[in-house]
Amino acid sequence: MANHDDKNDKHEESSPLLGNQLGEEDAKKAPAPVPMNLGGYGWTADGLPLGHGSVVGEPMGRTHWDSSLFACFGRSDEFCSSDLEVCLLGSVAPCVLYGSNAERLASTPGSFACHCLTYAGLCLLGSLAFRSNFLAPCVSSPSRTAIRQKFNLEGSCEAFHRSCGCCGSFLEDEAQREQCETACDFATHFCCHSCSLCQEGRELRRRLLHPGFNALPILVMMPPVEQSMGRGA
Repeated sequence: MANHDDKNDKHEESSPLLGNQLGEEDAKKAPAPVPMNLGGYGWTADGLPLGHGSVVGEPMGRTHWDSSLFACFGRSDEFCSSDLEVCLLGSVAPCVLYGSNAERLASTPGSFACHCLTYAGLCLLGSLAFRSNFLAPCVSSPSRTAIRQKFNLEGSCEAFHRSCGCCGSFLEDEAQREQCETACDFATHFCCHSCSLCQEGRELRRRLLHPGFNALPILVMMPPVEQSMGRGA
């Protein structure tokens, strides 16, 4: 009788159905998995943020701008000389900086002249009519919105909410949040136009290559084929 009970116990232990039931019970008793840390974002080859340790299908948090709005002289790294150039162009020739930013953002070689002349015309018209660069932000502020959306950057409303807790009601709805961020982008260009262009120029130069580099032909060098003398030679 004892041998019969031992056989039943062994049969139950080796039963695949029983194993599944035990596995389900253990899974229920096991603690819930702790979500992985989504901090420490990097960049892909296209300049898009990449979350290290993120879960597939989980929304990626927004990253910060590489430099602040008033960091016109950049920082001490390999881009220092480029930051000084951006600062100089934003102060003396903002049309050139805007044309370069728009060309790099659109990844279209040869579009620099079109954007630069459009900006220069609006700047000249605003200076003659209003004695200030009043019309240029109307054409340059959409580029800031495009940069923010392309690289999933934190907007002004989110920054204010993170620092002082205001503008929280606009962040609940995605459509309202985007409208608020677009209005903040225009206000940033209107109030701090040169600084905005410089910040966008630094961001684009750190994330994207100039489209002219992508248009260069690539020469592939093949090693020479080894030659051997035949038997008849």
